Amino acid sequence: MNTSIHRSRRPGARRAALAAALTVGALALTACGGDGGVANPGGDDESSSAESGPVQIRFSWWGSDTRHQTTQQIIDLFEEQNPDITVVADYTDWGGYWDKLATSVAAGDAPDVITQEERYLADYASRGVLADLGELDIDTSSIDESVVGSGETGGALYGIPTGVNAYAVLADPQVFADAGVEVPDDATWTWEDYVEVSNAVTAGSTDGIYGTQDYGFNEAGLSILARQRGEALYTPEGELGVSAETVADFFQLSLDLQAGGGQPDAARSVELEGAGPEGSLLGTNQGAMGMWWTNQLGAISTASGRDLELLRLPGESEGERTGMYFKPAMYYSVAKTSEHPEAAAKFVDFLLNDPEAGALMLSDRGLPANTEVRAAVKDSLSPADKQAADFLEALGADVVDGPPVPPQGAGDVVEILKRINTEVLFEQKSPQDAATQFLDEVGAAIGQ
Repeated sequence: MNTSIHRSRRPGARRAALAAALTVGALALTACGGDGGVANPGGDDESSSAESGPVQIRFSWWGSDTRHQTTQQIIDLFEEQNPDITVVADYTDWGGYWDKLATSVAAGDAPDVITQEERYLADYASRGVLADLGELDIDTSSIDESVVGSGETGGALYGIPTGVNAYAVLADPQVFADAGVEVPDDATWTWEDYVEVSNAVTAGSTDGIYGTQDYGFNEAGLSILARQRGEALYTPEGELGVSAETVADFFQLSLDLQAGGGQPDAARSVELEGAGPEGSLLGTNQGAMGMWWTNQLGAISTASGRDLELLRLPGESEGERTGMYFKPAMYYSVAKTSEHPEAAAKFVDFLLNDPEAGALMLSDRGLPANTEVRAAVKDSLSPADKQAADFLEALGADVVDGPPVPPQGAGDVVEILKRINTEVLFEQKSPQDAATQFLDEVGAAIGQ
């Protein structure tokens, strides 16, 4: 999954539509009875509770035609092993997925197994749409505890990650060599080192080659910086947990790089933000470093035609703790209204833990969250995905935990940060004023 997502409507409009649809859905579920439509094991409605006979469940997801075809193969494999369970495919592209899902929920017709994304998990969980997966028979013993915990909100487990990525520094050793600068030691380098190295690469390179690309358009970098300082972008209670000082420092680093030549000027940085991974400085052989998700290594390596390296973010050894984490590519959830929760749970368990399913899926939904499955399919991965898998394995020893599920309204933060960071780069706003505005706007978006 590419974490640079293009939306079909403004985030605020999407969130308003989602809230309206889910409110209607919640009212409809209330009208169905006091249990919210969940099967009553002790009741007389055998069609809702019995799992011994043939049952049918629906599985929703988004993606490309290739993902759809592969997922259908996985469904076929599951049905061969479980002839009493039929899985109905319910898929669309990203642009239409959330509107379709919200409409289905509002109509009381939620899919049994729902693919969820980090920014919307809390919205659906808080409105009673999702079942507590901790109460279902799904084996998570081969998934790192911090990864499983990333699906917990409100004291329950509402999503289990399909796979994981990490936000990392991608580096081009050739650009470093041409500039006469050594690739930094990612086990010890600091944020000051990051600025100095970037400036040095630009100084030692021909015109148009830069040390790094601006990082201020992605909140993942801010989240990691905050975690290194013992803070958090969001608290488990769904509130802002990052200080104004840390946010200001986050913006100041970009200005330091811009002033020292380590990254391009403001206009070029904004242009690069819209160019995507392939059009980045690394992808076009015009930069030594950039911060990207590990699942973007393949696309950037292919575009550049070079062998790139993965590095930890700076500052991991100088703060109160390490800040890097495993980000779920997406989640599997089960609808609270599913008439066949046992069958839905069995399918989720299969998706997560079956080696044959993993061999088909490979890295399509992130590198498998199940570490045993990841190891089993490693030889079948592309060279870039193998490199990412090795990086994640080595990183595991240093990951303390994962951030909590983003609160309702967190989907708006992407556009808030992009807009404010642009103003900072053009020096229309100081880092301190930008930090105040960021905290005010994000606080309003999440209802703080």
